[in-house]
Amino acid sequence: MTDDRPTPALTRLAEAHGIATEYWSFFGDRVVVPATTLRAILGAMGVTAQTDAEIDEAATLVAESPWRELLPASVVSRPGARSVEVHVADAHEVTLAVALEDGTWRDVAIPEQQPTARLVDGVLRWKVTVPVPADLPLGWHTLWAWQRPFGGGEADRTASCPFVITPERLERGRTRPGKNGRGWGLMAQLYSVRSRGSWGMGDFAGLGDLAAVAGAQGADFLLVNPIHAAEVTSPIEPSPYLPATRRFLAPLYVRPEDIREASYLDAAGRAALAAARAPVAAHDTDPHRIDRDAVWAAKRSALEVVFAVPRSPARAAELADFLAREGRPLEDFALWCALEEHYEGVERPAAARDIGSPLVAELRAQLADRVAFHAWLQWIAEQQVAAAQAGALASGMTIGVMHDLAVGVHTLGSDAWSLHDMYAPGITVGAPPDMYNQQGQNWNQPPWLPAALATAGYAPLRDMIRTLLRHAGALRIDHVIGLFRLWWIPAGLGAGAGTYVRYDHEAMIGVLTLEAQRAGAVLIGEDLGLVEPWVRDYLAARGVLGTSVLWFEQDGDKPRPPEQYREALLATVNTHDLPPTAGYLAGDHVALRARLGLLTRPVDDERADAERERDAMLAFLRERGLIGPDAGEQQIIEALNVLITASPSRLLGVALVDAVGERRVQNQPGTDKEYPNWQVPLADSAGDAVLIEDLAANPRFTALTDAVDRALRG
Repeated sequence: MTDDRPTPALTRLAEAHGIATEYWSFFGDRVVVPATTLRAILGAMGVTAQTDAEIDEAATLVAESPWRELLPASVVSRPGARSVEVHVADAHEVTLAVALEDGTWRDVAIPEQQPTARLVDGVLRWKVTVPVPADLPLGWHTLWAWQRPFGGGEADRTASCPFVITPERLERGRTRPGKNGRGWGLMAQLYSVRSRGSWGMGDFAGLGDLAAVAGAQGADFLLVNPIHAAEVTSPIEPSPYLPATRRFLAPLYVRPEDIREASYLDAAGRAALAAARAPVAAHDTDPHRIDRDAVWAAKRSALEVVFAVPRSPARAAELADFLAREGRPLEDFALWCALEEHYEGVERPAAARDIGSPLVAELRAQLADRVAFHAWLQWIAEQQVAAAQAGALASGMTIGVMHDLAVGVHTLGSDAWSLHDMYAPGITVGAPPDMYNQQGQNWNQPPWLPAALATAGYAPLRDMIRTLLRHAGALRIDHVIGLFRLWWIPAGLGAGAGTYVRYDHEAMIGVLTLEAQRAGAVLIGEDLGLVEPWVRDYLAARGVLGTSVLWFEQDGDKPRPPEQYREALLATVNTHDLPPTAGYLAGDHVALRARLGLLTRPVDDERADAERERDAMLAFLRERGLIGPDAGEQQIIEALNVLITASPSRLLGVALVDAVGERRVQNQPGTDKEYPNWQVPLADSAGDAVLIEDLAANPRFTALTDAVDRALRG
């Protein structure tokens, strides 16, 4: 067998690029990462390391590269928290100034120090360390440096870099009076929640209506699944966590009739909309499965009719302003959509996969009408999300819509195409082996290159967050540990053969907090699973809430008392990867996994463990006087949700599926085609579809939300 252990030189080179060369596994074993994995990941970063000579050359390059630059690629810092390393040629001096976001300038003082020196490319260069001023305002600024020979004269070298000053701590969000600074909200899978005006699946109009219903019950927020844009051709990826882009919104959720120009349609246009809607709307009360492909086909034909309606001068000006604000990124996304349609069902030439190719430039002009259509759709989507947030706040919510940010994007999606230089080629992300996935997990998402992000001044991250927070009051970040490190998997090696790659979490979290503070929004990081305690402490110190799920909060073989939960937290009874509580109590998750062949132990053992867990929870509820000996399913679910109100946690989430008695899971981990993941419509305990209009009078819904609201108010 060939020895695939890395040499000390390869190990040092990998670690210099933020690549973990060893780690502790889920099972407690120390794992040394194979040389094959390290070389593949270095190669994706643009570092050739196949031979000893190449490793030595790459090591010299990584050590000397910063010395060749007057300024770093970018600086992201809290006021006074970091220092800037400036590299100045011998016999020269440097002056620094900041061009502030508001157009004014500030000089930056360079303290007295004993700098270090290094000979690079035959030139002696000095490293000068400059602390980030503590009195700089928050914002997206630019740091400038001018190098001049000693004794005066014109600058012979000038450099600049993004200089981002971020909050020390995100300000605390508001909640309704009488709740001691705490609040609760509803959690829902938007696509699953339909109304009598839907087109076969939930939409942005339903987002506003559902928020209004929850707000009337005292809720402060409505958390929904990611609404990132997916494909525009069939088949559409069902998972909202595997989008084509995280920068733009999904037109799949647009309600065509709510577009202003739809009211100006002539009789033929109105008939076309009605004809498009009828077949998919007939399924609004079907409790079995959502068909995104059919919904999008119907909506696209209707939206094309509305798009053709002339816009008033005011509306045309609004659209023009939107297009100018979003600029080239929107144009590139719209072009990707047009190309997807253009090549649907036919072989795509390799040149079409290169955004900079002459063919793509030619198609940009040829498909201009379709590009305009898809750009217009983003304007419409944003307007409808804005209306939903306005309705949420009008209902009394203090936060309103809470969006969910997916970990990454599809390898063949828009972001991976238009921002290809930002992503590691030949790499996908996932998770290492654990008890439930012994081969590891591959999520089929390309990772951002840490160095490329820094060079771009973290603008792609900023722009993505701005889109989501423009009309929202909070953002949940799925797998927040991915802002600290990600599990990179080289193509062809298998998920278990990957390793962790480190990101500049100070910069990533800083950008998030800056944009959230400007939007007046709350941030929640999904920090379940194997997350080091220092990460949770760091997030709490920055004002980012963590996440807790009741069933995962254990103290030995007993439930952990909620009084011991963290304060900086969004606490919930369940999550979208677990069955609704009614199904969990009934052991449906065991039966489903057994039916799908996902169990690694005998079904009787799994069922016994599930029953012990349930019985321990019921005994805990009885000890606290929350249920009696003959409590039914509905009373138990209410008691579980009331239980977590005893925690000090800042926010509490109530699952809509629990509020109506749904038993089916939305997503069964470990499956793809075996289960209709992300395609299950909302239904009640009898299996009948539940529509938004019926919620306010639904006894089970009102009983649960009333119980939580009363308990939170004390």
